[in-house]
Amino acid sequence: MTPTSSGSSAVAATESFLAAYDEVLAVKWPAGTTHSEALTPYGTTHVNSYGPGDAPPLILLAGGGSTSTVWYAQAAHLGRSHRVHAVDLMGDPGRSVVGERPIRTVPDLTAWMDAVLDALNIASPALCGHSYGAWIALHHALHAPDRVSKLILVDPTGCFAGYRPGYLLHALPMLLRPNARRTRTFLNWETSDAPLDPVWLHLRDTAAAFPCARPVTGPRPAPELLAALNVPTLILLAEDSRAHNSATVAAAAARLLPHARTATIPGATHHTLPLHAPDAAALNRRMEEFLSAGC
Repeated sequence: MTPTSSGSSAVAATESFLAAYDEVLAVKWPAGTTHSEALTPYGTTHVNSYGPGDAPPLILLAGGGSTSTVWYAQAAHLGRSHRVHAVDLMGDPGRSVVGERPIRTVPDLTAWMDAVLDALNIASPALCGHSYGAWIALHHALHAPDRVSKLILVDPTGCFAGYRPGYLLHALPMLLRPNARRTRTFLNWETSDAPLDPVWLHLRDTAAAFPCARPVTGPRPAPELLAALNVPTLILLAEDSRAHNSATVAAAAARLLPHARTATIPGATHHTLPLHAPDAAALNRRMEEFLSAGC
C-alpha cells in the first residue's frame, strides 16, 4: 500500500467512526443534548451534555474505547435531575483532540480533569466512571477531594483488585491488532452474547481503526490514600464480570474504603454495564438513589 493510499484509508476510517459517533448521539441520546469543547493544556476535550442547566452537575467517564456516547441511558434517566456531562477521554476514540502536551502520567490525568472542570465552570460535581474511567475518577478524587461531591465507580478496574488472567488472554488479540471482528468477538465472550444496542455496536466496531494514544496505567492506589478519602463513594459491581471476581473486588473495597457503599448488579457483566437495557435500568436506579441521598 502506498503512503497516499494508506493516508486515504486512515481518513476514511476516521470519517466512518465520526459518522457512527454522530449516529449514536442522534438516535440514542435524548433531544436537547448539547455539545461543547473544553480547552485544556492537553488538547480540546469534547463533552456531550444533557439536563437542566441549573441542576447539580454529574461528570461521566467511560471505559477505554467506549466513548462518551455509551452513557445514553444514564443521560436520559439522570438528566431529569442532574446536568449530565459525558466526557470523551483524551487519546481515546472520540471527538476530543489531543494537543501538543501529551497525557503520560497520573498527575497529567488529574490536571486534565481539573482543566475540564474549570472550562465547564464546575466547582464540585458528582463524578462517575466505568472500568478505566472509574480508575481515572478514583485518582481524581484522591488528588482533589474538594472538587468531587460524590464518587461512583462502576465495575472499576485497577482500583481494588487485578484483572482475571482469562480476561486479559481473551482481550489480547483485540489489543495487539484491533479490528471490528476481534472487538465483537471479545464483547460477545465477555457479555455471554447479551443483546447490545446495534447502533452503539457499530460505533464500537469503527473505533477499532481510530488512532489512539497509549492509555496511562499504573498500580492500584495506595491503601493509606484510600483510607483517607472522605468523598461519599458508591461502588457498583457486575455480578458476572469476567474482568475480575466481583466478590474479591467487593471485599477489597470494603477493607480499603470502609465508608464506601458497595452494591452488585445481579446478572450484569463488565461490558453490559452501562449498555444492556436491564442492567442499565438497575444501574440508573442505584445511581439515582445515591445521588439523591444526603451525604
